[in-house]
Amino acid sequence: MSGKERIRSYGVITIGTFLMAVGVNVIYEPMGMVTGGFSGIGIILYRFFKLPLWLTTAVLNIPLFILAGKSFGMAFVKKSLYAAICFSVALGIVPTPSAVFDDYLMAAILGGTLNGVGIGMVFGKGASTGGSDLLSTLLSLIFPWVTAGTLLSVTDGIIVAAGMLVFGIRKGLYAIVAVFITTKLMDRILEGLKFAKLLYIISDEQEAIAAGVMQELDRGVTALTGRGMYSQKEKNVLMCAVSRKEAVSVIRIIKKADRSAFIIISDAREVMGEGFTDQY
Repeated sequence: MSGKERIRSYGVITIGTFLMAVGVNVIYEPMGMVTGGFSGIGIILYRFFKLPLWLTTAVLNIPLFILAGKSFGMAFVKKSLYAAICFSVALGIVPTPSAVFDDYLMAAILGGTLNGVGIGMVFGKGASTGGSDLLSTLLSLIFPWVTAGTLLSVTDGIIVAAGMLVFGIRKGLYAIVAVFITTKLMDRILEGLKFAKLLYIISDEQEAIAAGVMQELDRGVTALTGRGMYSQKEKNVLMCAVSRKEAVSVIRIIKKADRSAFIIISDAREVMGEGFTDQY
């Protein structure tokens, strides 16, 4: 990355970690909602020992990053180490309100939204804040037959269950709602970076359609060789990857050239290359 891109990347990570800290300090900790991760462990420990959340997350992350550095190399954990430090600093800076919400559903929505946006920004730049994410990655080296995603679900599930035992089932159920919102919003943010539409077009006006897409939208079109099994005739199938907004324009171009064209539109979760993102 260039210097400007690197600064922008770390800036997004910084903002994302502060949004996460606001969700934890302003929503989860005052209301006793444990949503997993090391911040969830910190909320539980604060209940008994009054240990600051930033201190708990920092202390728990130290051995993980040492192990990760030895296992994967420091280049792998560099961004995540920065994100973890920022998150701990943000937890220490963001004030915790003395008053709490009466509406747990609204708290779950607000907390889930803040964390979903924050985590999406951090993950979108190829980093994480350590915690259970990094723990599950390390555990996958010990249990290679289990996916890291499954291990993450198990570790976070144990933390949420512990939160239920400490703060009650009602708060634990609302915490699960917050986790659901966080996950869905995070996925939407990450998909928004690489999400696209993939179109397959069967038409007798292939040249006109391809020319329209390439000239009006500046998108590439690929002709795939196909054969109709009923007619036994050879015919090209046009394939085109475009953004969600551009898909409407492609359909307009197709209908203008051939109203009887057969179109298949599917979701492409990740598209990389010219005209799209070129990195994970």
